[in-house]
Amino acid sequence: MTITLPDYVRDDIQRNVSFALEEDIRSGDITAQLIDADSESTATIITREDAVMCGIPWADEVFRQLGNVQIEWHVEDGDRLAAETTLCTLNGNTRQILTGERTALNFLQTLMGTATTARRYADAVEDTRVTILDTRKTLPGLRAAQKYAVLCGGCQNHRIGLYDAFLIKENHVAACGGITAAIERARAMAPEKKIIVEVETLEELEEAAELKPDQIMLDNFSVDMLNAAAEMGVESALEVSGNLTVENAASLPATQDWFLSSGALTKHVQAMDLSLRLTS
Repeated sequence: MTITLPDYVRDDIQRNVSFALEEDIRSGDITAQLIDADSESTATIITREDAVMCGIPWADEVFRQLGNVQIEWHVEDGDRLAAETTLCTLNGNTRQILTGERTALNFLQTLMGTATTARRYADAVEDTRVTILDTRKTLPGLRAAQKYAVLCGGCQNHRIGLYDAFLIKENHVAACGGITAAIERARAMAPEKKIIVEVETLEELEEAAELKPDQIMLDNFSVDMLNAAAEMGVESALEVSGNLTVENAASLPATQDWFLSSGALTKHVQAMDLSLRLTS
C-alpha cells in the first residue's frame, strides 16, 4: 500500500526527530563509545506482533541525522504485517545504529500502534456508510505524525489544528451569542475556511442547518435523536461525537453517509512490540 505523505506531516519530521535525538543523546552516547569507532554492522528490525506499518519517514530521518547508516525497507507504510515480519535491514556504523535504535523504535512503535488501532476501527465500519475521523486528542508534539498514522490505518483526519478549520463548540456559541451569530462571524472572518459547528439538541441542529455549514457535529445524540436528524434532510455533512462507539456504529441510519469522530484513535494508543538486533 502506498500512502502519500501530506505536507503538514512532512514539515514536522525533521523537527520531531531532531528534538527526540537531542533528548536522548545530550552530551553523547557513552555506551556506544565502548565500541570501536570504525566498527560496521548489519541489523534488522522486526515486529513481535501483528500490526499495521507506519513511521518509515521518521526512522529514515533518525539515521539520516546520525549519518553513516543505510536502511533497506521490506515493507511500506499502511501494510498489514504478521508477527515476526522483518521491517527493514540496516547497514553501517555500529555506534550510529545503536545510538539511533531507541529513538527510531520509539517513533515506529507509537505510530504503528496508532495505525493498528485505526485499522481496527476502519475494519469495524467497512460495510457501513460510516467514516471514522480522528480528533485533536494527540500526543503533544506528535500531532502530525499521529494524524498520518490514522491515514495509514484507513481512517480519516478531522481538522489538523486550531488554524485550518472552524470548530464552533458550546463555549464558542455562548461567547458569540448563539449558533447563527457564530457561523456568520466565521464566514465573514475567513470565508475560505471549513466551518464545523457542534449542536446538542434537534432544535440547535435545525438552526445550524439553515445556515448550511460544511459539517455539523451531533454531540451525545441518542439513537432516537440520530434517527430524527437523518430524516431532516440536512445538507451539511453530519458528524457523530460521543454516545456512540465504533462497536455500535451500525445502528446509524443507513440512509446517508456519516462521520464518527473518536479520540481513542490517538489517545488510547498501545505501542507495538518491536525489536532491533545486530545480525553481523
